[in-house]
Amino acid sequence: MYVQHNSPFTKKGDAPSRKKSKGYYAEVKEGSGTGSEAGGGMTEKGVKKYRRDNPGSKLSTAVTTPPSKLKKGSKAWKRRKSFCARSKGWKSERGRAARRKWNC
Repeated sequence: MYVQHNSPFTKKGDAPSRKKSKGYYAEVKEGSGTGSEAGGGMTEKGVKKYRRDNPGSKLSTAVTTPPSKLKKGSKAWKRRKSFCARSKGWKSERGRAARRKWNC
């Protein structure tokens, strides 16, 4: 059954929130390095709040370990590779900062 978004019959709170946790993003720092110093992305506090607000979420923080220190085929290595592959087209300041943080 199709339900309109503005329908008076839908109840608010039926589904988990899809809103981003406002205020829990790392500040984008100009000219910063890589890894945790790069800024961008959600902070650990933000991830915890998001998981509280959305039960069952598997969201986790960025893999900031340098690629040379990651064991090939490990869970972290795969997460980093996957993130870098799907974020290639990110051109905004925040997107570039997130890619720097993940060492893409």
